[in-house]
Amino acid sequence: MKLTSLEQVQSRVGSLPAPRDLKVIDHIDEHARRWLSYTRFGFIGFGNAGYIDLSAAGGGEGFVFVLDAKHLQIPLSALDSGSIVESGLSFGALFIVSGMDETLRVNGKVANVAEGLLTLNVEECYLHCAKAFRRSNFWAPCSLKQSSHEVAEFIQQAQFLALASINSSGQADVSPKGDPENLLIQEEGGVIYLADRPGNRRIDSFRNIIEQPEVSMIAIVPGCTDILTLRGSAELRTDEALLQRFKVQGKEPMLVTKINPSSIQISPSAALATSALWPPQIAPKDLIPSEIFKSHIQQSNARSIQAKIARAAVSLPGAMKKGLEIDYKKNMY
Repeated sequence: MKLTSLEQVQSRVGSLPAPRDLKVIDHIDEHARRWLSYTRFGFIGFGNAGYIDLSAAGGGEGFVFVLDAKHLQIPLSALDSGSIVESGLSFGALFIVSGMDETLRVNGKVANVAEGLLTLNVEECYLHCAKAFRRSNFWAPCSLKQSSHEVAEFIQQAQFLALASINSSGQADVSPKGDPENLLIQEEGGVIYLADRPGNRRIDSFRNIIEQPEVSMIAIVPGCTDILTLRGSAELRTDEALLQRFKVQGKEPMLVTKINPSSIQISPSAALATSALWPPQIAPKDLIPSEIFKSHIQQSNARSIQAKIARAAVSLPGAMKKGLEIDYKKNMY
């Protein structure tokens, strides 16, 4: 069955336990600034209504420079695909710190592209949960290796991906997904399938796909510096035969994303090689996910009764940390 409405999607993945934008802030705060100072790698999608493309980006720690609370600056040379960037496009970014399982998501608009520098105007900033990284065993790859450049083999080995989507209003999003080998992506007859597991239930990419099906994806085999890039048209499926193919620990995914590719290729990623993610560094001691989540919830512009109740709950000592630990333990699949 193809899902064609948000109501159908929400009934599959469940409703949010709190307001959708509760943990979203509209600027780079001290936590995000510190996160970016350690960032070595990321994915950045660029597009407008009806079009989205995705690039890996990497460098030494802090290659993403914070100009002020609303603006970031990145060397164009840090992007594998700098040619896809233009002023005025929307962007969605996912920033990774070596050794950390959580990721920082930042969305907004491209303010300027000049003199080899990309300037981004920040509209949304929030931390994403650790489930994708933990499912993929991202920081403990089986071996450090190059790929065979065979698409079918790479797809079987892939354990992590970033999916870029964009809504009909031109707002971009990049979502992380992770799973064991051969359970993240599958290919059949030239069509690509990927599973959705329990997450933060914001359903950003699903909202976008229903409104506007064009997506872009980069898949990674942890430990390998080659990447698989794909662009195509997506739809959301709940066919029982598809769900069964992606069963892990006896549990089926909530739904499966089906992508008809318009392009697909494997290539070396200079960004991934430059970032030297493997072996990972020791996670920075001053990046404490539970404290970042808590701070962002307290700073959020959400003003509903639900938001006030949630803020009061996370203000209790240790509540946020305990809640995350329970979620990661019980809701991985």
